[in-house]
Amino acid sequence: MMESQWLFSLGGGMLTGLSALVLMLFNGRVAGISGILAGALQHKAPWRLLFLLGLGAGAWLALSLDWATMPRFTTLPSWPVVLLAGLLVGIGTRLGNGCTSGHGICGMGRLSMRSIVATLTFMAVGFLTVFLTHHLFRG
Repeated sequence: MMESQWLFSLGGGMLTGLSALVLMLFNGRVAGISGILAGALQHKAPWRLLFLLGLGAGAWLALSLDWATMPRFTTLPSWPVVLLAGLLVGIGTRLGNGCTSGHGICGMGRLSMRSIVATLTFMAVGFLTVFLTHHLFRG
């Protein structure tokens, strides 16, 4: 499994970057998911809904295909934990003026200093969270 997993990661990263580039070239918009979702909820341009449907369809396709090399989840968090995590991500997105896709993919690609700092902060907090939950507070 591990020998080909990097190929899926590389392919997914390339497709994500390509979709961000295509959206910027043809629509003049940054592919930040939080901004796209906010605009879709306010009934702005219909492309936003199509973009979000494509994200959902891609996730469904990846989960429905029986790929032997796809990693399997053995334990999943409870719904209250998932909802709390989603709420915290939403708050962080508003505080950071964008999400990981907007800052990490599009902003860093444009060499935006604000996006570089935001992405470094996301990564540092992610590393700290993994360290705390998997090494320090392991029950």
